[in-house]
Amino acid sequence: MIRYLIIDDEHIAHDIIKGYCDLLPNMQLMENCYDALEAFEYLNKNQVDLIFLDLNMPILKGFAFLKTLKNPPKVIVTTAYQEFALEGYEHNISDYLLKPFGFERFLKAINKAFDTSVSQKVVISESSIHSNRIFVQSNKKHIQLEVESILYIEAIGNYTKILTTNENITIREKFSAFLEQLPKNEFVQVHKSFAVAVKRINSIEGNVILIGSHKIPIGKIYKLNILQLLK
Repeated sequence: MIRYLIIDDEHIAHDIIKGYCDLLPNMQLMENCYDALEAFEYLNKNQVDLIFLDLNMPILKGFAFLKTLKNPPKVIVTTAYQEFALEGYEHNISDYLLKPFGFERFLKAINKAFDTSVSQKVVISESSIHSNRIFVQSNKKHIQLEVESILYIEAIGNYTKILTTNENITIREKFSAFLEQLPKNEFVQVHKSFAVAVKRINSIEGNVILIGSHKIPIGKIYKLNILQLLK
C-alpha cells in the first residue's frame, strides 16, 4: 500500500488527485493538508510514502517546505508553473506535473516514483485505464470530461477548443500541451491546429475529414498520419 499526502491550498486539486488515486488499487490517502505548516505538523508525527506537493502556497512555498524535511518521502510536484521544473529536480523530486494533467500522465508519475520498488509499483486494472477521465479548467471551473466524448480539438492561439458530443469547451492551455494528455492511439493530429478522435471519423474526402456535420481540414505535412490510418 502506498500511503500518500496531498498538500495544496485549492480544494479542487485535492478532489482531482484523490479521484485519480481512487482508480488505483493500492493508494491510501492519509491526510489532506491545505498549507505547508499543516503538512509539517502531520509529518512530525506520521510517515507517508508519497507527497503530492503544490508550489504556490501561502506562508511557506512548496520547495521551501521540502528544505525543512530531514528525510522526505517521494514527492510529485503538482503545479501550474512550468518555470520551476529545473529547481524541482534539484530537490530530487520524482516527477513534475503541470496542471491540468490527465489520468494517463498522472499514472506515469506514480509508476516513475516507485519504479525501483517492484513490491510497491502501481498495478492498474484494465477497467481503470478505459475510464479515461480528464479534468480541464475553463472560466475558473474544473470540468471532468470523458475522453471518449471528445470529437476533436482545435488550437486558438494560446487556447484550445474542445468539441465533445455534448458541448464546446475552451481552455487556456496550448494545443500541443493538451494533445499530450490524450491517448496517442485514440487521437491523431491532422493539421497544425486540429487533432481528431480516430473512432469519431465518419469519412475522409480529399483534404477534409468529416465528423458528423463538422469539417476538419487536413494539413499537407499531416497527410502521412491519415495514410497510416487508412492502411
